[in-house]
Amino acid sequence: MDMQEYIQEAEEALLHTYNRYQIVLDRGNGVYLYDVEGTKYLDFVAGIAVFALGYHNEEYNNALKAQIDKLIHTSNYYYNIPAINAAKKLKKFSGMDRVFFTNSGAEAIEGAVKAARKYAYLKDGSTDHEIIAMNRSFHGRTMGALSVTGNPKYREAFQPMIGNIRFADLNDLESVKAAMTEKTCAVLLETVQGEGGMLPAEEDFLKGVRALCDERGALLILDEIQCGMGRTGYMYAWQKYGVKPDIMTTAKGLGCGVPVGAFLMTEEVGAASLTAGDHGTTYGGNPLACTAVEKVLDLFEENHIIDHVREVAPYLEQCLDQLKDRHGCIVERRGAGLMQGLVLDRPVGPVINKALEEGLILINAGTDIIRFVPPLIISRRHIDEMIDILDDCID
Repeated sequence: MDMQEYIQEAEEALLHTYNRYQIVLDRGNGVYLYDVEGTKYLDFVAGIAVFALGYHNEEYNNALKAQIDKLIHTSNYYYNIPAINAAKKLKKFSGMDRVFFTNSGAEAIEGAVKAARKYAYLKDGSTDHEIIAMNRSFHGRTMGALSVTGNPKYREAFQPMIGNIRFADLNDLESVKAAMTEKTCAVLLETVQGEGGMLPAEEDFLKGVRALCDERGALLILDEIQCGMGRTGYMYAWQKYGVKPDIMTTAKGLGCGVPVGAFLMTEEVGAASLTAGDHGTTYGGNPLACTAVEKVLDLFEENHIIDHVREVAPYLEQCLDQLKDRHGCIVERRGAGLMQGLVLDRPVGPVINKALEEGLILINAGTDIIRFVPPLIISRRHIDEMIDILDDCID
C-alpha cells in the first residue's frame, strides 16, 4: 500500500483523538526517521522527549531482544531481576529512596497524588486535604492527572474532576501562599513546564515553595516526566538547584520508547503512605519494561549523555537566539538544555507543516510556541541542519 492508503485505513479504524500529520513513519536511525516511501526526516521531537538515545541503538535493542527470549511479564506478585536492578539504578541517579514503576507518566502522577493524600490521611485521619497545582501545567489525560492540569480546556468536558485542587502560578510564590490552607497536603509542579510553554521554574521560586512546604507540613511533588532524564543537562531538573522533592514522577526518556514511568519518594514518605493493597498495576515494573530502564540508565552513564547535553545545549540556545534576531515574528526563546521553545507572534502550525514538507519534524507547545525536544545525542551538525530548514520555513 502507498502512504495515503495506510492513512485511509487508519482513519477508518482508529478513534479520532489526534489530528495527525499526514505521514506514516516506518523506521528510524540515529536522529532521523523515514516514512513508508523512504523520505528522510530530521527529528527534533524524539517521540515527545522520549527517544533520548536516538533510534536503532544496537545495545538497547539487543538488551530488549535478550529479555524477550527470557521473560516478558509475570505480575507484581513475584520479584523479577530487571525490576530490582532498574530500581536500584534509578535510586542512584535520582537521589530518591523508594520506586514504584508504572506504564506511563500519567499513571505516575496518579500514584504521586494518591501517595500524598494517603500520607496526609495517616497523619490526621481526614479525607478533605487539598493539593495546589500550577496554572498552565500539564500532567496527563487520566482523570486524576487532568484534575491537577492547570488548563481548563483539557478539563471542561470531563467535569467533575477529583476535588480539593487549587491552582497557583508558576514563579509566583505569593500565589502559592495565597492558595495554601490548613488542609494543603501537597504542592505539585513541573520543574520545567512543557505543554504550558517551555517555562522553567525559577530557583528562588522552587526554594520558596520547598521552604513553604516544610513550614506547613506539606509535600513537594515535582513532575519531571518531560524535563527529566538528562534533558536539561541534569538527570533531573531539580538537581540543578538542589531542591529535592518528597515525591517525583518520571517517564518518557526513562524507557526510550518502551512504555514505562515511575513515581519515587523519600524514605519518610514511603514509610508513611502507600502500603499493600493501596496501589497496583498489572504491567508496571514487568521484566521487559525494566530491562529498558536498566539499559537506558547504563547507556546514559557509559556514553556520558548528560555531559554531552551540557556541551551541545548552549549551541542550540545560541542558534535559536540568532534565529530570533533574524525574524521579527519570534518574540522569545525560553527553556532549559535540550528542552527549548520559540514563542511567535502568530500560530506556529503553518511553520511546523512547512518544516515537515522540508524534512524536519517539529511540534508545538500551545498555539504560538515551537517546541524543540530532540534526541539527546544530537550534534552541532544536526542543529545547523535544523536551523537552515527552519530559517527558510519562517521566511
